[in-house]
Amino acid sequence: MKLMDDGISPRSVNRKISSLKSYFKYLLKEGLISSNPLQRITTVKTAKKLPAYINQDEINELLDLPIADNDFKSMRDRMVIEILYLTGIRRSELIQLNESSVDFERGILKVKGKGNKERIIPLSNKLLEHLSDYIFLKRKTIKTPSHHLIVTDEGKQAYPNFILRKVKKELLALKSIRKNPHILRHSFATHMLNNGADLNIIKELLGHADLSATQVYTHNSIQKLKSIYNEAHPRAKIKNGG
Repeated sequence: MKLMDDGISPRSVNRKISSLKSYFKYLLKEGLISSNPLQRITTVKTAKKLPAYINQDEINELLDLPIADNDFKSMRDRMVIEILYLTGIRRSELIQLNESSVDFERGILKVKGKGNKERIIPLSNKLLEHLSDYIFLKRKTIKTPSHHLIVTDEGKQAYPNFILRKVKKELLALKSIRKNPHILRHSFATHMLNNGADLNIIKELLGHADLSATQVYTHNSIQKLKSIYNEAHPRAKIKNGG
């Protein structure tokens, strides 16, 4: 295809094809043409976009930063990041969490996912400790009692844009281009895989219905393997003809 030869991206080519198809469909409907010349033209295959993720050292440094004692807003904002990254849950799932979603005795988080399907996510001792401190401070600070785990400054249930703003603020100093709640989910999955977790386990933790949705993270893992190989293997550093 000439457009591809001219360096036009597959996505741009597909938009042009879609526009032309709509135009000729309109002409056909109005009786101005007898057939659609683009009827058999198919769209161009596009490369699957790999999920972006945060560098592991960067997110660790962020989560290790101290928070002022008895500062509810600061602790709440940090908990948003910590929960999203340490559990891999979606923003919508975070918003729906209640205090009772945290089972301190068993060390688990009960999450309602897509289709109202519940899944269980294990929690680290450190996260459980932080959650306990946060809930105590929340009850002490918020005048109107709320069973929702993440609440606004006024004690109301958090909403999507509220979570987005908090994530952007907390991730401001990081080098990652994208600063949204989903990048923490991507980072959770990528770091788990890079550190040896089984793909099927990650699938269950993420609440994916199909393994194919989880397999996209293997591409990021392969890139890391290549990077380690190129740095560590003595023959990998030898240039052709060297």
